[in-house]
Amino acid sequence: MWLKVQTFFRKIHYYAKRDIFTVRNIVTILAILVCFYWAWGAINSTSRNWSLAEKLKGKQLEAAKTELEVDKNRLEQQYFQTEEYQELMARAKLGKKAKGETMVILPENSEKARTKYLKKTTEQSEFRSNFSQWLDFLFG
Repeated sequence: MWLKVQTFFRKIHYYAKRDIFTVRNIVTILAILVCFYWAWGAINSTSRNWSLAEKLKGKQLEAAKTELEVDKNRLEQQYFQTEEYQELMARAKLGKKAKGETMVILPENSEKARTKYLKKTTEQSEFRSNFSQWLDFLFG
């Protein structure tokens, strides 16, 4: 039994040494491994470059948005310094008026006045069918 196992392993060793692990096969295997390594590196660098480009695009959009906000705030600041704005705020907040104008102070609307038209529109839409609403929309 031991002799058969030993012979089997010697045959495998001989076959591997003579047919598999030749210089030509080893060079071919190394060339294939180098090609795979190179392809893997190219894919990784392309993926990394793409993700960095996406980050850069996001940062550029964020910078442009911030720049627009800064410009908007500058324009608002300039508007707040104008006499027109100051006059409007004096009228709204302090109740001031210009020469020759008369100020009329109206009472606030009652609850009935605020909800008068609100109830009408909700009642109409609740009790009308979808088909009749479409007919009204299409044919007036």
